Amino acid sequence: MSTLFCFGLGYSAQVLAAKLKAKGWGVVGTTREMNKAADLAAQDYDLHLFDGTAPLADASVMAPATHLLISVPADDDTDPVLRWHAADIAKLQHLKWLGYLSTTGVYGDRGGDWVDESSDLRPSQARSKRRAEAEAAWLALWREHSVPVHVFRLAGIYGPGRSQLESLRRGTAKRLVKPGQVFCRIHVEDIAQVLQASIARPDPGAIYNVADDEPAPPQDVVAYAAKLLGMAPPPEEPFDAAKLTPMAASFYADNRRVRNDRIKRELGVTLKYPTYREGLRAMAAPLAAQLQDRA
Repeated sequence: MSTLFCFGLGYSAQVLAAKLKAKGWGVVGTTREMNKAADLAAQDYDLHLFDGTAPLADASVMAPATHLLISVPADDDTDPVLRWHAADIAKLQHLKWLGYLSTTGVYGDRGGDWVDESSDLRPSQARSKRRAEAEAAWLALWREHSVPVHVFRLAGIYGPGRSQLESLRRGTAKRLVKPGQVFCRIHVEDIAQVLQASIARPDPGAIYNVADDEPAPPQDVVAYAAKLLGMAPPPEEPFDAAKLTPMAASFYADNRRVRNDRIKRELGVTLKYPTYREGLRAMAAPLAAQLQDRA
């Protein structure tokens, strides 16, 4: 039986896990806090504590893994999975595929220009620099120990419960305008689709950009979401005048467009949500109905 082991059974990993479990796969995963993982336990996942500050209590729980997904971020020092379990992973006897979830942030700021997987890495944010270092370390595990590592550079993730639709309903959405600024996005369902396609066509050492077809200005996405909900969009605000936290402002420091040709050409992927419009439309109908019921 195929078994997926997820270091970090979070938002994106759960979508993949559910699809594979429905096909009869075993799913083993880690969580940072066992007392907050009741919803995962209810889905009959085999859960283990791993918060990065210490190794798994029993590394042998990885032994049945045929596929390994790494979705925990690197911390201030190194990738926590590599720090504690690189040697254990290198010894796994049944491992056919390992996926490391990285970020398109490793490309840094390109002034709105396009990048692809062959572009050099220029991470400008500390968190992106850590991701680039983690990518290199995982790929070294492939080169030195033949671990079947695949790297997936994810654009901004959205999906049910995590989109401009929710921020509009909460009254927290803003339409910040920074001339020329675009963001790349990817629906969580399409992340799972890409990972499944890679599992079906493993190519150790491969790197894939996971983004949709249309980088877009953030204010346009908010306006479209508001239209779907039948709400007036918030007014546009100049970015320079906005009062943002340092973290929120940091996302506007990088401006790039990410090419996704490789996932289509090499993995045969046809995106379910090729732009934010399809993705938001799919989620908006039930939310709009809820708003009408409350009116």
